[in-house]
Amino acid sequence: MKLVVRVKLLPTPEQATALEATLRSCNEASNWLSSEAFARRVTSRAGLQVLAYADLRARGLSSQAALHVLRKVADAYSALKAHARVGNPGKPGSKRYVRATSKSITFRAGAAQPFDDRCLSWQMDAATVSIWTTRGRLKRIAFTGHPEQLELLARYRRGESDLLCRNGQWYLIATCEIPEVEENSRPDGFVGVDLGIVNIATTSTGRRHSGRRLNRRREQDRKLRGKLQRKGTKSAKRRAKRHAGKEARRARDINHKISKCIVACLQILRLR
Repeated sequence: MKLVVRVKLLPTPEQATALEATLRSCNEASNWLSSEAFARRVTSRAGLQVLAYADLRARGLSSQAALHVLRKVADAYSALKAHARVGNPGKPGSKRYVRATSKSITFRAGAAQPFDDRCLSWQMDAATVSIWTTRGRLKRIAFTGHPEQLELLARYRRGESDLLCRNGQWYLIATCEIPEVEENSRPDGFVGVDLGIVNIATTSTGRRHSGRRLNRRREQDRKLRGKLQRKGTKSAKRRAKRHAGKEARRARDINHKISKCIVACLQILRLR
């Protein structure tokens, strides 16, 4: 089973400047390569490597960073083709389909960039990382996170980690491969859970988890979004950007807490 762990980096101003320059350079290279791939109709990893590896190296990227840019662009086009096959952008010939497939894929200046163990190393005891940048290798960048997640990271981290900047904050998204737990083929009991809107979850044991507070906050968020969109000023757009994703994160947090509470109650009942 694969889980994703997000840790927050705590770089110094100088380190943050180097990370920003690296992310910007990698995404500028990705946009250049994407336009070349679209124009020449070459989107496979092997084809892109023959086409542009030397040019990416000439742009100041290390060998591993250049390979990650190649894979990033190739994977983006593979995903676009897969979505087009199942009709996600709409029917062929529709406005949405043409809009999605008639131009090269672009990457934001702060889009996530993958790093492998050759250009990123973790020092779990010291809670620091060492990472390649376009300004040289940065060492002793502090990171922090929830203790349980850090324990998972130390025990099960495998493969690549993505560097990401969101709202001025720096993160590393790491993949952990956790061994599958053997399923219990002979359970000694079960509980039913009914999901709803007024009551988010109601168990067969009679316990209810009300959604009144969550729905009230959703209504407040909807009114705030409408107000900021109608205003349309720069400050309103900045506030809307800061607020983006907050509603989804709040709902995800509440759902997670409810599921944990249900499991904890079942464990208590079993011990009785």
